[in-house]
Amino acid sequence: MSEDKLKKFLEGLKLFFKGATDFNRKSRAILQKEASEEMDNFMLICFAEILGLPIPTSYYTLELLPYLAEDMERWQRRMMDRKSIWGEKWGDYDLDA
Repeated sequence: MSEDKLKKFLEGLKLFFKGATDFNRKSRAILQKEASEEMDNFMLICFAEILGLPIPTSYYTLELLPYLAEDMERWQRRMMDRKSIWGEKWGDYDLDA
């Protein structure tokens, strides 16, 4: 084997192991998606009346409004744009809805 082919092979081997063990990027994306879903669920529990779902604790959750006001419009838009929650969940597992 020539020295050039050996360097090329070692570089390819290095890239292979780097790609095979680079879980940071995928795990970060998974964690960000989970955090976003948890925040959506929390906002839905606190402010479901905005979407037309009556909840008896809305009086107490209004105290949280000043802290969550920045996210309120984006959350409301995301909730209204959802076509199918099941389709989103099945997409996580590469299943067709």
